[in-house]
Amino acid sequence: MKVTNNTVKDCKVIDVSKIQNDAGNITVVENGKKLPFVVKRIFYLYDIPGGEDRGAHAHKACHQFLVAASGSFEVKLDDGKFTKTVFLNQPNKGLHIPPGIWASEINFSSGSICLVLASHTYNESDYIREYQEFLDYKR
Repeated sequence: MKVTNNTVKDCKVIDVSKIQNDAGNITVVENGKKLPFVVKRIFYLYDIPGGEDRGAHAHKACHQFLVAASGSFEVKLDDGKFTKTVFLNQPNKGLHIPPGIWASEINFSSGSICLVLASHTYNESDYIREYQEFLDYKR
């Protein structure tokens, strides 16, 4: 299914909860609660040198939820017409990125961990890796 109508306004920061305790906090993410999709894949990015960038692609069908599990980074979002940058630095809040949005993770702090929850298992044909191809796809 071709998804071209999502915009940067559809990308939302979601607070998935934080249970506070003197011994440390816990955040729980469960399918069917808080996230607008069922999680089928989880991965994380780490050992990224401070100031470096990752990502720079879009998905045709896959939703993603990005969390700064440790440290901080920004996510530059682009829908082909408008851009928006979101700063993530709290492990209980993440950014939902629906399909059809070009996303780049930028300005990682040293030691950052970017946790990604995805609606689909890995499928290379779901990725748009060239920006011009993305713009053509959005038309």
